[in-house]
Amino acid sequence: MFLSVFPLLRGTIVAMFLLCSSHALLAQATRFENYSLEPVQVNMSVTNIDGKKVVRVSRDTATKGADIPTFVRLSSINDFSNGTIEVMLLSRLLPNADPAARGFIGVAFRITKDNSQFESIYLRPTNGRADDQLRRNHSTQYFSYPDYSFARLRKEAEGKYESYADMGLNEWIKMKIVVQHAQAKLYLNDNPQPVLMVNDLKLGAEGSGAIGLWVDSGTDAFFRDIKVVKEN
Repeated sequence: MFLSVFPLLRGTIVAMFLLCSSHALLAQATRFENYSLEPVQVNMSVTNIDGKKVVRVSRDTATKGADIPTFVRLSSINDFSNGTIEVMLLSRLLPNADPAARGFIGVAFRITKDNSQFESIYLRPTNGRADDQLRRNHSTQYFSYPDYSFARLRKEAEGKYESYADMGLNEWIKMKIVVQHAQAKLYLNDNPQPVLMVNDLKLGAEGSGAIGLWVDSGTDAFFRDIKVVKEN
């Protein structure tokens, strides 16, 4: 009797092993550099560039509007308030990108659990070396979701929440954001001086939440070397 039951038992064990293995692979596929990744209105994959693993992100074409929750959420961090966020990022234009696309790429922070509120700083790499000085002045951008889009901030306080910085498409850019209460400073490529300072984060000084790898329309975005240091 034992011999007749053993093949069935062995088959069950093998099936359980394969099921567990597939679950493990699925879990690994949603992690990157020790962070759990959760796509929010974006397409996401892990790929390689120059022999290094990167997260590739593009906005879901079904989404409408600008400056909205379109990011890969680092769901293993839900309590970032103050501290430093560093990431290497690279931006390309998608083949079907609108002529107004600028390679929008950046970071969202203090994202609430339901993604209904967050702060963000992003780049427009095509503007960094444009022949038009006005476009150059719009190379970096702060906005606050849901009430303070770039368009509103530009209308109400032109030049206060965006700035010029040297950058281009298809090149790695080191982005560092230092957040302290109601202030956020943006540093690029290890420059000791910030290229953008926001002294009145619109969601207030005590916000807290997750971090997101943010993109907007027309962008084929790549992220790596993510480092988050939380402070009091």
